[in-house]
Amino acid sequence: MGKLDDQVALVTGGGTGIGQGIALALAREGAQVVICGRRLGPLQNTVAQIESEGGQALAIQATVADEMDVERLIEETTEAFGPVDILVNNAGIGGGGAIHKHSIQDWDQIMGINLRGPFLMARAVLPSMRERRRGHIINISSESGLEYYPGSGAYGVSKHALNALSEYIQRENQDLNIHVHVICPGMVISEMSEDAVGLNKNKCLLPEDIADLVLWLVTRRDNVKIGRPVLIQTMENPWE
Repeated sequence: MGKLDDQVALVTGGGTGIGQGIALALAREGAQVVICGRRLGPLQNTVAQIESEGGQALAIQATVADEMDVERLIEETTEAFGPVDILVNNAGIGGGGAIHKHSIQDWDQIMGINLRGPFLMARAVLPSMRERRRGHIINISSESGLEYYPGSGAYGVSKHALNALSEYIQRENQDLNIHVHVICPGMVISEMSEDAVGLNKNKCLLPEDIADLVLWLVTRRDNVKIGRPVLIQTMENPWE
């Protein structure tokens, strides 16, 4: 018996990196997992790995910044497994540079995926969670959402805003036994960090580190609330 038997989990950006690690961890504890993303191939690979370990999973190609895609995603998830018990908003894109050098297109794209996406996803699952008086929403933010790094541009702004969004959702829903947590990882080995200059990957976090934290958060007793943004870092500075 797993700790998450009979629960339905939805992980955005679940085909690679942190999202894949989280999806695998949730499935290993018995959750029925739906993963979404813009690229179908990586999603299908993750589903195949989950199924090879005896789990249940479904891949749905969708863009979280698109309202119609989100509605379809929730409908297909509900039809396949039932209402969402655990939502992990992991999908995100990078975008550095000075604020005054950002194009409007880049700014809107980053805000669309990193902030509008979690808003649309939370808005879509909350009515059912509120009706059933239970649920978990985990938003994957960043260390850049707590600090201010000149040059992190729209990415940093989007993560600061995601932290605020998470706190508003928590306060509006905690009386209904809905838990909202935001995790702020330091440098994690992923597609977003693979080309970073001066990064020592041997000193980075692994996706499994974030997955372990997610699993811990969603298996606490109902009356336990874990503060505000949870920062997870490495002991050693990964930047050479």
